[in-house]
Amino acid sequence: MNSLWREGWYRFAKRTPSPNFGPRPVDTSIDLVVLHAISLPPGQYGGCEIEALFTNTLDWDAHPYFQQIRGTEVSAHFVIRRDGGLIQFVSCNDRAWHAGQSNYQGRDNCNDFSIGIELEGLEGHPFEVPQYETLSSICAAIAQHYKLHHIAGHEHVAPKRKQDPGAGFDWPRLQQSLGWADNSFPAKN
Repeated sequence: MNSLWREGWYRFAKRTPSPNFGPRPVDTSIDLVVLHAISLPPGQYGGCEIEALFTNTLDWDAHPYFQQIRGTEVSAHFVIRRDGGLIQFVSCNDRAWHAGQSNYQGRDNCNDFSIGIELEGLEGHPFEVPQYETLSSICAAIAQHYKLHHIAGHEHVAPKRKQDPGAGFDWPRLQQSLGWADNSFPAKN
């Protein structure tokens, strides 16, 4: 299985390095995936804006919405496009900037011990079949390499700030696809 990974980069993802990352704390166990939803501008799919945001090359004047997020420096380890395409921005060995102020099962700063996966979509809206297929594959690969124990949404690690991926995400479908126990998933799925 190690042939799938090289220094935290997944072999089957399009590699698009982001400058928005840092080192994880020493001896950190990477055991959580945090799922997000993103589209730029909101509700528009298929463009280059997500990649531009995560690589600090977004033209802030290209759309009025971008003024609301102007200067934001964020990243995720992966983005899964509507067609199932997989892009990797940060090595999984490093800390991406995706969860912000967060807590999961009594542990603060989820960025320290998690891998962030953005699903191209709108919070609360349905996601596409190819996205679930890619998500299941990448989660299985992460679990084999990083001893993953939990998957949660941004809404579960930062409930007062975030609501993604939201009601449109099919948690039972992901759980069935992976075949993992209930305790690997959020209590409310």
